[in-house]
Amino acid sequence: MTTEQAPGAHDGPSHSVEIELKFDVDEDTAMPDWSALPGVASVGEAEVRELDAQYFDTTEYALAHAGFALRRRSGGPDAGWHIKGPRQGLGRSETHWPLTDDDTVPGALRDAIARVTDQELHPLARIRNTRTAYALRNAAGELVAEYDDDRVRTRDERSGIERAWREWEIELGPAAPTGEAERRDLLLAIAQAAHAAGARNAASASKLGRALGA
Repeated sequence: MTTEQAPGAHDGPSHSVEIELKFDVDEDTAMPDWSALPGVASVGEAEVRELDAQYFDTTEYALAHAGFALRRRSGGPDAGWHIKGPRQGLGRSETHWPLTDDDTVPGALRDAIARVTDQELHPLARIRNTRTAYALRNAAGELVAEYDDDRVRTRDERSGIERAWREWEIELGPAAPTGEAERRDLLLAIAQAAHAAGARNAASASKLGRALGA
């Protein structure tokens, strides 16, 4: 993920591009040796994070239909409000605002989605996740990728249906290759290692989609 601060505002949003792979795994699936990946020299210690996210959309799912997701998430190093944009190539853009005290959608986020919808936003789903994160670093100690072992519990706020599952998420970091061919080679190596360990390609493209039964 690459991140940059919006020009001229220290308390304004930051922008990043998220490139990741997701896999469904069983409860007893063991972690692969990620240090065997190209460019990875070490795997950091486990860091447990308790994440709690509330997602919002209009009654007619205007954001989802346009490829966007809006959430408020507490816990972890990127706690705050996020807007994820439509997928473009290997990545997906994300804009991040600071966390507020309650779940009232801030005006800055409403302004940011105004071109998509000006309709009222309602709670769509709640996603709670016990995440065990590991930093995958190169020989210089720079972050190539982060591997997240996620145990997810969700509630569809409109139907009341609750779901639970375990998945792996591997997101590229700032020290990942920047060339398209090299980046694809790393993603392929990640997928091969995950599959060899017993993981399956994720049944849903996102946690939100799965929470809603998609």
